[in-house]
Amino acid sequence: MHITLSDLSQPMLDKAKERVDAINKGGSCQTIKGDFRTLPVADESFDVIIATATLHHLRDDADWEDTFAMLYRKLKKGGSIWIFDLITQNANALQEFIYKVRYGDYLTSLKDEAYRDHVFDYIDKEDSPRSLMYQLDLLRKVGFSKVDILHKNLSFASFVGGKE
Repeated sequence: MHITLSDLSQPMLDKAKERVDAINKGGSCQTIKGDFRTLPVADESFDVIIATATLHHLRDDADWEDTFAMLYRKLKKGGSIWIFDLITQNANALQEFIYKVRYGDYLTSLKDEAYRDHVFDYIDKEDSPRSLMYQLDLLRKVGFSKVDILHKNLSFASFVGGKE
């Protein structure tokens, strides 16, 4: 099996390649350091795209739509995209409870309140997660079919879309 890995961080790429090579016996693994939105790969290059904790870094709605459309183009017919990422809720009250209270409690349990505040400040400055419903609708809008939710747990979700 041929696997292409992309990340902005060379140490992350090196570790991922090490893990892939350990289980991908007889296959090949290529790494590309850089922004996945500008990868030098042709359209219809991939059978599967896996995006893990990546998409929440996208910026505005145009960036979200352009990126989902690009991912659709990179897939071969019959291919699929598998996404696991930070999400928000559509309802403000629910978002406040799940994100600031439940996720906040979790972050505090990892270290302390200062760590929680640091994570939330970073997210506010650097990230723009969208709701699961927004992303599912966007997958359909750019052409994905067979869109489904695999798992949702408070501030994180895993979902899939296919290209027919």
